[in-house]
Amino acid sequence: MTIVVGLGNPLRQDEGIGVRILQELEHRFGDWRPDVRLLDIGTAGMRLLDALAGADRALIVDCARMGEEPGTMLRFMPQEVASRRDGGSITPHAGDLLQLIDLARRLGQCSDKIVLFGIEPLSLGYAAELSPLLEERLSLYCGRILEEIDHPTA
Repeated sequence: MTIVVGLGNPLRQDEGIGVRILQELEHRFGDWRPDVRLLDIGTAGMRLLDALAGADRALIVDCARMGEEPGTMLRFMPQEVASRRDGGSITPHAGDLLQLIDLARRLGQCSDKIVLFGIEPLSLGYAAELSPLLEERLSLYCGRILEEIDHPTA
C-alpha cells in the first residue's frame, strides 16, 4: 500500500498546500486506486506515526522553507535533508517531520521507501486560500505526485 500524506494548516495560506493537494487529488480521482490511500494529517504530528505503520511506501507533501523561489516543488528523501527547526518536542498536535520519521523507524513502524515533497511558500498569512501562485501550480504539483505513484524513483 502506498500512502500519500498531506501536512499543513489550511488556515495559513500556503502552509496548507499538502492538505490542498490531497483535496485536489481526491476531487479529481476519488477512490481511484485501491493500492493508494490519501491521508490528510493536517497539523496532528503524532498521527503521522499511525499513518506510516504498515505502509509499503509513503509520499509526504508539505510546505517547506528551502530558500528556493516561491512555488518551487522539490523531491527528496528524509536522509538528504536536515531540519531547520530549533529543537522542540513532538506533541500530539505538532512535531518535526524528520523527528517523527526517525521515531517511526526506530519503532520499526515504517518503510524505508519515504519520499518528501516540499513546496516553497509565497505567503503564510491567515487565510483559507492558497496564494495565487501556488493555486496556479496546483495541477503541476498533483501531476508530480501522480508521476511518483506510477513511476517511483530511488
